[in-house]
Amino acid sequence: MTETVLSTQGLVMRFGGITATNNVTMELKRGARHALIGPNGAGKTTLINLLTGVLVPTEGRISLLGEDITTLAPHKRVARGLVRTFQINQLFDSMTPLETLALVVSQHQGIASQWWRPLGASKAVTERAAQLLEQFHLGDVAQQQTKFMAYGKRRLLEIAIALACEPRVLLLDEPVAGVPAGEREELLQTVAALPADVSVLLIEHDMDLVFSFADRMTVLVNGTLLTEGDPETIANDPKVKEVYLGHGEAVHV
Repeated sequence: MTETVLSTQGLVMRFGGITATNNVTMELKRGARHALIGPNGAGKTTLINLLTGVLVPTEGRISLLGEDITTLAPHKRVARGLVRTFQINQLFDSMTPLETLALVVSQHQGIASQWWRPLGASKAVTERAAQLLEQFHLGDVAQQQTKFMAYGKRRLLEIAIALACEPRVLLLDEPVAGVPAGEREELLQTVAALPADVSVLLIEHDMDLVFSFADRMTVLVNGTLLTEGDPETIANDPKVKEVYLGHGEAVHV
């Protein structure tokens, strides 16, 4: 059987009298391409905040590679291989992609305290940064300040930063949100080509991306796990169709 890399058991999150996450139990397998979907207000962001340690659950347990991380600090989860990208782009505008990636790689390799050294002083850092620039189609903007880059390129850089942390589990939070139509294809191809050994949990409203990417899907409604299965099963599930059609969104393969 395929190893479970990330799991939740009976996860509950209450804010006063409101239950945002209601007894959610799910598993992410090694190498998975798993999508988390649901209408607005379904509790997807709350669940991701629980997984990453931004929130501590009211009840339940979260495990990463067999270790209980329920109360572990966010930065310690990153160090253990659980990395997230954000729905809203968050980058240093004055830095270039090369500088940004070199800094992240240096941090991951434990030499960030040597930030004052000239860029390129560490061959390992330079080579890894160059590899990421090529992998994410950022070579043509490597020396350009981030604030001048097209939005699609900024999203690519954000995913490259996540990969620079060498994650075992990558949480992709709406990677194509706000990306113009003309820039989406490059981003979609890059997401599809993510390393096979990285387990990916995708949170996305774009059903074309979801169904082309995922091999397993979890549907969340009102904080509760409605159903789970492969894309074909989810696409033909009457309960899922009712939920999405009720919010003006058709589910299709």
